[in-house]
Amino acid sequence: MLSAAEAQILSTSFSVASLALLWSLPLAIACAFLLARQFPGKFLLDGLVHLPIILPPVLTGFLLLLLFGRNGPIGHWLEQVAGIHVAFTRQGAALATAVMIFPMLVRASRIAFEALDPRLLEAAAVLRAGPLDRFFSIALPLAGPGILAGAVTAFAAGMGEFGAVITFAANIPGETQTLPLAIYAVLQQPGGESEAMRLAGLSFTLAMSGLIGAEFLQRWMTRRLKG
Repeated sequence: MLSAAEAQILSTSFSVASLALLWSLPLAIACAFLLARQFPGKFLLDGLVHLPIILPPVLTGFLLLLLFGRNGPIGHWLEQVAGIHVAFTRQGAALATAVMIFPMLVRASRIAFEALDPRLLEAAAVLRAGPLDRFFSIALPLAGPGILAGAVTAFAAGMGEFGAVITFAANIPGETQTLPLAIYAVLQQPGGESEAMRLAGLSFTLAMSGLIGAEFLQRWMTRRLKG
């Protein structure tokens, strides 16, 4: 049975991971569809997409702080125009998580798009289907199982994001304190090892559930598409 504090931590974790997935998935699908094709500057876009994997997460969080902090160019503009504060908020934690899971979403979606038979899209083009029509009626449904599996895996990974979140959004109980941040916090307290183990077990269970769920969803959608 979860305590009230653990339920709050779990709620924050789900909220942050859900927002991150919601914000990053549409752009990730668009980038993946583009990267599955040949075009000038593809190598540069591919490198930019994968920067969060290459850079240390703490550095990614620091760069977000420079951009979206109150004195940053984007953060200052958001505050002046809309009165929105991003850094050190739950939305900030979701933004940091979205940046970190973005490469994972792009990679899973790109593999799904590259596995498509290009002759299907060529046939649709011959039948005068427009680019958007070809994308939404053919490419996206057929790539759906891979995209969905990647989304579930990315959600599970987002639940465990630490470095970028604690740097950009801090560790505020009830606001930005997700499961990994809560584990870090209790380990700083004398005798907090037992609570840390309990939270770690919860985190492990959620992560494994996400991976298993992604596999079952991919198989289910594949069977449906095959009829």
